[in-house]
Amino acid sequence: MEPYERVTQRPERRPWVVGVSGASGTPYAAAVVRGLLAAGEAVDLVVSRASRLTLLDETGIKFRDAHWQDDLREWLALGADGKPHFGEAVLDGVRFWPAGDLAAGPSSGSYPAKGMLIVPASTACVAGVALGLSKDLLQRVASVTLKERRPLVVAVRETPLSGQTLRQLVALDEAGAVVLPASPAFYAGATHIQDLVDFVAGRVLDAAGVPHRLYRRWKGELGGARSPEGD
Repeated sequence: MEPYERVTQRPERRPWVVGVSGASGTPYAAAVVRGLLAAGEAVDLVVSRASRLTLLDETGIKFRDAHWQDDLREWLALGADGKPHFGEAVLDGVRFWPAGDLAAGPSSGSYPAKGMLIVPASTACVAGVALGLSKDLLQRVASVTLKERRPLVVAVRETPLSGQTLRQLVALDEAGAVVLPASPAFYAGATHIQDLVDFVAGRVLDAAGVPHRLYRRWKGELGGARSPEGD
């Protein structure tokens, strides 16, 4: 193909990269992936080695590279209470990259990604991204996302936060990332743990500009959380 041959316009796959670190909060990651797929977005998934231990502890699911589709379907079907709550996910728009594959597509700035969502983000992950360590694919993609000036949302899940971590979060903010603590709110009328998880996931999608209906938005009316939907 000639380099200046006329380019035919065609839809190009431009995924959101979802990075899952080892912090507690795997239901947040599942809710974000479900929200992206419901919005018709493509997803590239990176699951760190540490997060697999957390996922096993929180859900009993062993996430395996060779069987990632089966394991992801099982994960996405679970509600935040650990019980089956959602139907079987269609994974046609999902691509999985092993965390140790530093030659993966998203490791390069030329890979056509929309941006990256790290959900949840551990303090170790925050430190690695803030320092530009790129010790695994998750951190490498985050560094690429920042250098390419693409959206990076870091849903940090830790409490309390040390001064060192706070300084690293400020560094990420100054680099252009959105620092989004996984802090559920109650004004949306939560009646189930899944509602609190969906609120955080919805705020992550808000920061990425992805439409969703995961929580009831504030309309400036006191008591709205106690009113039936649609009032």
